[in-house]
Amino acid sequence: MPNIPDHIAPGLRILFVGYNPSIRSGETGHHYANPRNRFWTILHRAGLTPRLYKADEDGSLLELGYGFTNIVARPTRTAAEITAKEYAEGREALRRKIEKYRPRIVCFVGKGVYEAYSGRRDVAWGFQAEPVVPGVREFVAPSSSGLVRMKLDEIVHIYLQMNDPEQNS
Repeated sequence: MPNIPDHIAPGLRILFVGYNPSIRSGETGHHYANPRNRFWTILHRAGLTPRLYKADEDGSLLELGYGFTNIVARPTRTAAEITAKEYAEGREALRRKIEKYRPRIVCFVGKGVYEAYSGRRDVAWGFQAEPVVPGVREFVAPSSSGLVRMKLDEIVHIYLQMNDPEQNS
């Protein structure tokens, strides 16, 4: 199955980083395409988008200053299928992308994504004190997968922090 394309540009407001694409995303070529994934609802309810977008509009969010990539490009059914080698290669590729494109905020959509990227453990939700790439703010958010057991309102509350002008400078 082909990898889905990154949607990335210099100076983004937020670059969203997932584990890897779902099988549905691989089939459609769009990020967060699984109908059980709550990503698009979370963005809208957190006030990050002016309306509810659909996965097939992912490329148009560049106009809002939002980009999309993954730590591993290969689509899988679950993140458990990702190998240690893929994470190691993905970590280096992701760091290079962040250094090149310099988004204001990198939002890791899942603690495990951030832990695989940073090598840190037991991280808290929200902005991180010590970024891997100096000058780029790192934000850890819950995964939007329908498998996550957190209530939608709890997840939205965490994402709201990125929409706070005092935090988002």
